[in-house]
Amino acid sequence: MSAPPPLVPPQVPAPDDVGAPGPTADAGYRDVPDAEGGRAGRGWWDANAAEYLDEHGAFLGAADFCWCPEGLRERDARLLGDVAGRRVLEVGAGAAQCSRWLVAQGARAVATDVSRGMLAAGAALDRATGIRVPVVQADARRLPFADDTFDVAFTSFGALPFVPDADAVHREVARVLRPGGTWTFSVTHPTRWAFPDDPSEHGLTANRSYFDRRPYVETDDAGRVVYAEYHRTLGDHVREVVAAGLEVRDVVEPEWPADNAEVWGGWGPVRGAYLPGTAIFRTRLPG
Repeated sequence: MSAPPPLVPPQVPAPDDVGAPGPTADAGYRDVPDAEGGRAGRGWWDANAAEYLDEHGAFLGAADFCWCPEGLRERDARLLGDVAGRRVLEVGAGAAQCSRWLVAQGARAVATDVSRGMLAAGAALDRATGIRVPVVQADARRLPFADDTFDVAFTSFGALPFVPDADAVHREVARVLRPGGTWTFSVTHPTRWAFPDDPSEHGLTANRSYFDRRPYVETDDAGRVVYAEYHRTLGDHVREVVAAGLEVRDVVEPEWPADNAEVWGGWGPVRGAYLPGTAIFRTRLPG
């Protein structure tokens, strides 16, 4: 029997280069051109990879699989099922902590991210842990893999919040999944967008419409978009998944555990006791 084709393409063009963002001069909820908002993520994550990992690296672990700030771990939740021997794709992997854990469980995993800075940080974690994860720098909306390549695909807060066209990500994932394959993704819980991004009691009073889909945008002194994060309602997520030909099998809303004192942006134990912070969608490609 011939050997299966490699998971990682031999040559993968990197996304178009973008300049380093300037410091944030203005922030708020407003419409911006899709092209500007969609490409801002790469520059922001390149510039902030080290700071992000300094702040959250201990919580995430170097070779652990954390779904969300609530601290739900795949070793406990088993949302992907048995991965041993299976071809697994991580989309928006950051430093590939989750994939590293999956490799240790026997998965044939490959990690993708648009940010060269995050993937470089992942290479350092490979060396520190001795667990190597194949990585590809790629935009999640243009995955450089053949059709029907993977048994499992997932992302933990990767890619989807940072592009205006998440439907394109779902379509690409559906394309590279084998029939019967699964796509599981965690995102900010849609209800959170109606509340201030504040982990204290001040974040418990809604101050904007849940149905206001304008993204949160940061711009520099030149007016250039340096960060954009997009809101979708619960129904938006479901419609985009179904339009890509996937079936929604479950939506997991992790509760904040009593032993988690972590404060992560707007997430924390005070607000987590009252409001959901994360939604995890479990979907499947029919077949």
